[in-house]
Amino acid sequence: MENLIIEKTQSTPHIVLDAGLNILSIRGESFPENPAKFYAPILNWIKDFIEGIDRQEVRVDFEILYFNSSTSKVFMTIFDLLDKAVENGKKISVNWHCDKKNDTVIECGEEFKEDIKKLPFNIIIRG
Repeated sequence: MENLIIEKTQSTPHIVLDAGLNILSIRGESFPENPAKFYAPILNWIKDFIEGIDRQEVRVDFEILYFNSSTSKVFMTIFDLLDKAVENGKKISVNWHCDKKNDTVIECGEEFKEDIKKLPFNIIIRG
């Protein structure tokens, strides 16, 4: 499976989906004009990737400084996909990185964590 790398812009995050290292990373700000369109290839990649993994451990890192409500819905879709994969025996964990001064991102991470059932979701506060 090919890796997917999307460079950041003023309104979209840097995304690295590395099938060889089993790492998915989304970092930066996310408020694209059309989040569903922007994240569609990412969601498709994640779906395909999940089908191909077996016993490998997968780490998903989010380090989002700001995101809008439309992006939040897409993130929840990603977490739902990952949560279902964990329910089906996949070894996936999420690290939600945030700065201690960014209360909004911390609270959003806590809300995401409450909404998932099986997916290990670590909130990592630094600073």
